[in-house]
Amino acid sequence: MHFSRFNPVRFAHLPTPFEPLPGLTEQLTREDGSGPTLWIKRDDCTGLAGGGNKTRKLEYLLGDALAQDADTLVTQGAIQSNHVRQTAAAAAIFGLKCEIILEARTGSNAVDYNRSGNVLLDELLGARHRTVAGGSDMNAELARVAAEVSAAGGRPYVIPGGGSNAIGALGYAECALELVTQANEMGLEIDRIITATGSAGTHAGLVAGLAVMGADIPVLGIGVRAPKDVQEANVFRLAQETAGLFGHAERVTRDMVVADCDYVGAGYGLIDRAVIDALKTIARSDAILLDPVYTGKAMKGLIALAKAGKFDGETVVFLHTGGAQGLFAYQSEMEGQL
Repeated sequence: MHFSRFNPVRFAHLPTPFEPLPGLTEQLTREDGSGPTLWIKRDDCTGLAGGGNKTRKLEYLLGDALAQDADTLVTQGAIQSNHVRQTAAAAAIFGLKCEIILEARTGSNAVDYNRSGNVLLDELLGARHRTVAGGSDMNAELARVAAEVSAAGGRPYVIPGGGSNAIGALGYAECALELVTQANEMGLEIDRIITATGSAGTHAGLVAGLAVMGADIPVLGIGVRAPKDVQEANVFRLAQETAGLFGHAERVTRDMVVADCDYVGAGYGLIDRAVIDALKTIARSDAILLDPVYTGKAMKGLIALAKAGKFDGETVVFLHTGGAQGLFAYQSEMEGQL
């Protein structure tokens, strides 16, 4: 796969660490010795204003934006969006303006949720934001703000929520190559990759990259928002589009796309006891900080499935997509439960 032809700009700290999770592996090993061997791909360490998975996507999206001579990035996300924070940071690096639209998706009125965490960082990074009601048509909002920028003489570049289009997903096709290379250098055979799946770009990029290179490694996405049929359809469509950029859309088949959406809980961004327990477990076993919205729910699913024997004998890689900055927005909800 020839990634340089897509003209990414480079600012991520790559390759990210790939390391074992001995503490969690031990905790999930049953008395008879069965269970998975767990590793982690540390994409919380990509380096852009706290890091996270969107940084890989933004290398390709910023390359495209600069090629189009844009002067303003326009994007959207939930109030505590990690994507928005990383987009604001990328704009600052390249001297671009940044207009962000935050959706009040969870309905929370808590001060820490609406003012702390990623929201505070968005403002610190110089982005201008506006908030819209939960359930708003976010594509229409993006178009409206882009039109305002154009009317004022600016040159907007619109980035979809999560940076999840085929250009952005190239970042995770490249991550798939990076991960397989690291495993090969270690002499490690990966049986499965697990990651959170939401706006679909990370999941789709991994599937596309693995399919195009011919690596027979299944990816399990743990859903954080949409029902299984909707999530899998979104990932499959985007994975084919991404593989199509290399001329090999046909290599992505429907059976490669698997999402388990049984761990969403009450809804996007809403946490429960099992999410808090997952955050505590990995923090205290291996000193890994997850976030409550994406990686916490993915870890909730991984732990439950491992305890049910679903990964016995497998070497499983958990792709950490970052987001610990959002922990501070949930302080009031987690008070007394740690």
